[in-house]
Amino acid sequence: MSLAAFLLALGTTCRITRFITKDTLAAGFRTWVADRFGDDSRPTYLVNCGWCTSTWVAAAIAVYASLLHTTAWFHLPATALTLSYLAGVASRWLD
Repeated sequence: MSLAAFLLALGTTCRITRFITKDTLAAGFRTWVADRFGDDSRPTYLVNCGWCTSTWVAAAIAVYASLLHTTAWFHLPATALTLSYLAGVASRWLD
């Protein structure tokens, strides 16, 4: 895998992890997990812990990237997600 593909996979992992664990749009999903499994359950902890979630997201992205890293099926969504993550980080610094 090239350095560019690795960096896109990294940015994609960061953005998806952030979405699952912190984004308001995924709050309903996190609430559903807590309602289904309990507030103190491991699944609830998983969807609220960035370190924990990123392990599983990274594994999925690594498989996806290893299979498709030379195609637009990887580059287009990975670029969009990486740029989204970087825009969020930049807005925190600039605000």
